[in-house]
Amino acid sequence: MPIIVWIIVATVVDSLIALVGVFSLWVKDKILKDVLFALVAFSAGALLSGALLHLVAESLEAEALSVDAVFVLVMAGFSFFFIMEKFLYWHHCHNGVCEIHPYTYLILFGDAAHNFIDGMVIAASFIVDVKFGVITTFIIVSHEVPQELGDFAVLVYGGLEKKRALLCNFISQLTCVAGGLIGYAASSASGAFTTYLLPLAAGGFIYISASDLIPELHREANIRKSILAFFFFAAGVGFMLAAKLVFEH
Repeated sequence: MPIIVWIIVATVVDSLIALVGVFSLWVKDKILKDVLFALVAFSAGALLSGALLHLVAESLEAEALSVDAVFVLVMAGFSFFFIMEKFLYWHHCHNGVCEIHPYTYLILFGDAAHNFIDGMVIAASFIVDVKFGVITTFIIVSHEVPQELGDFAVLVYGGLEKKRALLCNFISQLTCVAGGLIGYAASSASGAFTTYLLPLAAGGFIYISASDLIPELHREANIRKSILAFFFFAAGVGFMLAAKLVFEH
């Protein structure tokens, strides 16, 4: 199957994750909170290990950049996501409540920018290798599920009707497809695009895991739930490690 088809399929699948919010309409708040907590823990482990074991490792193995250059780009990606969160008021509201900013349209704008970057990362990873692209897509989708559930809750909390919130969230997620197509075009025009984008994306994923997801886990004081959080975090790490071993052999 042509690379462009892989990219389109992967970004469309990622976009459809925005519709996951519809399931929260029929789930009790307590059950939804527990499910989100487990998903956040798994996503934190998957994002962190995926960034290090796959994106950074791929950048180092390619030898197109020096070791120092790779880690400078990782820090640049980390810093960019930090700035984006501050100036666009983009935040992951995994527990279904967000008190950071009441303006729902600004949240949608920030999420659209984030999804556009995700699409570019997906495109770059498929250009490197199809198997690598599949892994990267899973890394991205793993944190989209709790994020989109949270975003949907925030939009409703901010005053949008549920159907309109679902539609607006889906439209903002579709920028992932645009990012994938532009990323593919940019990579075709310049091979250097992929080389620089992967470590930048790794820095962004590390930021999301360390700054947004793990702090959410620390908010839980219950010992049993904390142990459960670590179990799901380790499961996320284990999944990414297993994927690396499987795809390398």
